[in-house]
Amino acid sequence: MPTDRHRAQLIFTRLAARYPDPKPALDHADAWGLLVATVLAAQCTDARVNQVTPALFQRWPKIADLAGAQVADIEAVVHSTGFFRNKAKNLKAAAQRIMAVYNGEVPRAMHELVTLPGVARKTANIVLGSAFGINEGIAVDTHVTRLAFRLGLTGSGDAKVIERDLMPLFDRSQWADINHYLVYFGREVCGARRPRCADCGLADLCPRKGL
Repeated sequence: MPTDRHRAQLIFTRLAARYPDPKPALDHADAWGLLVATVLAAQCTDARVNQVTPALFQRWPKIADLAGAQVADIEAVVHSTGFFRNKAKNLKAAAQRIMAVYNGEVPRAMHELVTLPGVARKTANIVLGSAFGINEGIAVDTHVTRLAFRLGLTGSGDAKVIERDLMPLFDRSQWADINHYLVYFGREVCGARRPRCADCGLADLCPRKGL
């Protein structure tokens, strides 16, 4: 089997051919919209979040609007995404910090984004890569965690370690896209419980670790 770097590039090439238009599954109009949607997507499906965000942004169109909202009102709107109390509190606090510290603009640096309540490195990577075209790292969610391990690209289940393992295997320009590709492929083919190995276009490159 090829070296990890060579194999990673073959995986990227095949997934790029399969998914010619990589982008987040979360509907958004701008960086703030993507940040909010990503925060809401924790322990929730993207489809559910996409049902919730239109009502949220209709009621509070701007960052300043959400900064001034009542937490209880935000909770009522995001209730169906789960963990709604914490999410509502964090979204309001993030909006307030953006208004107070960053002049009402979503910051474009990792070290600044992760100071926002509810925003950890994964969310920051998604916002930077998909909203600003800045590849600071690779967003590691449940799909990336599962596929990176099965494909033998990491031996860890820890998101920080997985990110460090993956980054040297892909060109910096590929970092945002590989997240999207692994998410798409994880949903369509390499599921958690019943991976469709017989239909997998990566089968010859996959050691099937953990299976």
